Amino acid sequence: MSHTSRVRRDSRMSPKTARLRRSALPYLLLLPALLLELLVHLVPMVMGILMSFRQLTQFFIRDWSRAPWTGLANYELAVDVNRPVGEALLRSFLTTCLFTLLSVGLCWLLGTAAAVFMQDNFRGRGILRALFLVPYALPVYAAVITWAFMFQRDNGLVNHVLHDQLGLGGAEPTFWLLGDNSFWALLTVSVWKGWPFAFLIVMAALQNVPAELYEAAALDGAGVWQQIRRITLPSVGAVNQVLVLVLFLWTFNDFNTPFVLFGRSAPEAADLISLHIYQSSFVTWNFGTGSAMSVLLLLVTAGYLLATTRGRRSERA
Repeated sequence: MSHTSRVRRDSRMSPKTARLRRSALPYLLLLPALLLELLVHLVPMVMGILMSFRQLTQFFIRDWSRAPWTGLANYELAVDVNRPVGEALLRSFLTTCLFTLLSVGLCWLLGTAAAVFMQDNFRGRGILRALFLVPYALPVYAAVITWAFMFQRDNGLVNHVLHDQLGLGGAEPTFWLLGDNSFWALLTVSVWKGWPFAFLIVMAALQNVPAELYEAAALDGAGVWQQIRRITLPSVGAVNQVLVLVLFLWTFNDFNTPFVLFGRSAPEAADLISLHIYQSSFVTWNFGTGSAMSVLLLLVTAGYLLATTRGRRSERA
């Protein structure tokens, strides 16, 4: 069909029909992406919710639709802290909360300090900035596997430096991937790979802060800490809210780091809830209970998002 024919056909349309076609075009273009999102995310989510109401064990893997309905029995088992399953889930949840608070706080603190430091012009700033971003640019699996070798008791670099070179840690090398030390090893890896993202975001936000504000504050006698408190932090306050939200979601739901660092079974001190749900589902083959735990985790995450969204709206109002 020629261009002239299309113009004539469009001219015969009523204004309402032409407006409807123009308004429907964006939605038609988005339709393939929406269908893909439905297949990749929403369908597995719905299936997981349905599985949480069934007694789905290894006996029904071939045809899980034959698994008997249990109602809320899986949820009752997961939240009953007087039973081993509920007690272990609560302990894992508290461990995850503590781990998330420490990791997000340290990532934000290190990232903000590095971003403020990088605002000054000095020789080698570009090279140092690139080095700061290396942990964020490395693939997660490669980085965590490297840390796992470094934390080895007998031939790891960490014990070689702390124990052999500096004489710290007692007479025997430290077990970093076992016992209570596993929590601090996991926290170290999480902060190492997470703080460059905070540095990148805060550094980008500081580019929009006028240098005249700092010059005027310096003329008025404000010191470095007063400038950071009165100018820097308020100027990047909105960015920090989004940054903390993203870091929380990444850290609270992190599965790759503990799985690669410890394997299928993490020590009790580093038993994050994401890996705990994996063990409940794929190690004990109790997919019904594992699905119920996943739904509970989804509700906690949704509640946090709702609370933070309402908080930002109230501040804007």
